[in-house]
Amino acid sequence: MVAASGLALPRAAAPCPARTRAGLWPGFLRFVPPVALPPQQLRCCASTVDDGVVSAEASKPRLPRVVGMGSKLVGCGSAIPTLSISNDSLSKIVETSDEWIAARTGIRNRRVLSGDETLRGLSIQAAQRALEMAQVKAEDVDLVLLCTSTPDDLFGGAAQVLTEVGCTNAFGFDITAACSGFIVGLITATRFIKGGGLRNVLVVGADALSKFVDWTDRGTCILFGDAAGAVLVQACSADEDGLLGFCVQSDGNGQKHLNAVTSNDESILSNTNGVPGFPPKKATYSCIQMNGKEVFRFAVRCVPQSIEKALEEAGLPASSIDWLLLHQANQRIIDAAASRLDIPSDKVISNLANYGNTSAASIPLALDEAVRSGKVKTGDIIAASGFGAGLTWGSAIIKWG
Repeated sequence: MVAASGLALPRAAAPCPARTRAGLWPGFLRFVPPVALPPQQLRCCASTVDDGVVSAEASKPRLPRVVGMGSKLVGCGSAIPTLSISNDSLSKIVETSDEWIAARTGIRNRRVLSGDETLRGLSIQAAQRALEMAQVKAEDVDLVLLCTSTPDDLFGGAAQVLTEVGCTNAFGFDITAACSGFIVGLITATRFIKGGGLRNVLVVGADALSKFVDWTDRGTCILFGDAAGAVLVQACSADEDGLLGFCVQSDGNGQKHLNAVTSNDESILSNTNGVPGFPPKKATYSCIQMNGKEVFRFAVRCVPQSIEKALEEAGLPASSIDWLLLHQANQRIIDAAASRLDIPSDKVISNLANYGNTSAASIPLALDEAVRSGKVKTGDIIAASGFGAGLTWGSAIIKWG
């Protein structure tokens, strides 16, 4: 018997209610309570694949999976393009200046894909570095989540990333939640560990918004950069759970303030055989459209509230936070959220000045730098929050290591 969750449940004999002589069910049946199953009996198993073909061993478990486990972050990595674009460089393209950009956003530089660089390549590098720090072999990864709104392939890139990294026993899929994507992916990873019995999950946040920026619009082109970041989330005992609380929310009414919608080109076929509206027009994506003032108001209002809800679920006061790690969108938003939560500036992680807004990559990129520099240490409690298009936003209270 297999439940909807994919767990193989032990069979248990249950008494059947008696039928009437005519073979009809009586109008009233006594309720029989379900048989309680010991937690340790819940198991599910994975198949093995050799050379792209399911092997004869597919029906045998690779490793038993135990549900109800906690999750901990044990490794991180990041990757950035080689080309750096400064504010001074942008001032030669649009009417702006270093002082104007820095005063309004806190951004000084951003990295942009160039030459043969691809988002998939950055994602692979970040994932490999996370595995190296975690000292976990690629073949021991069970799931790869690629959090991105700008994949190299419209149909997603997780499968290609896991293949190039060497995660031969893993399944993978993409998560699209814009700048909230990494937080959504992180929470999703912990749910697969807790409810699906997975042991190691790679969460990659990667975006290349430079491909969707109108480089003649100084209101948006100054903001965005490209990057990738990754963390390895690993199963642990429930009492060591590193996800202490979380909160995720969405509001489609705000989509009008931040979007990159599809637009239709003229049909490439002249002969439609008299069928109106056919074939559909070729779709392309517009450049990023943003109402900066409305997005700012949304962020400074909703982000602190989201963190407070996550702290409430964790049963922790704001004073217990060692580090505040927000999506790196605008320094004024980061400062406003920290002020609302009474978190001093020396406990705020920010690398916005060097990279700009890298969407789903911004949180893991900043986390990786903080960990490798020795700023974030094992046991530190981090309040992380992502927010952006959708509109979507979410927060997680996590313990590092």
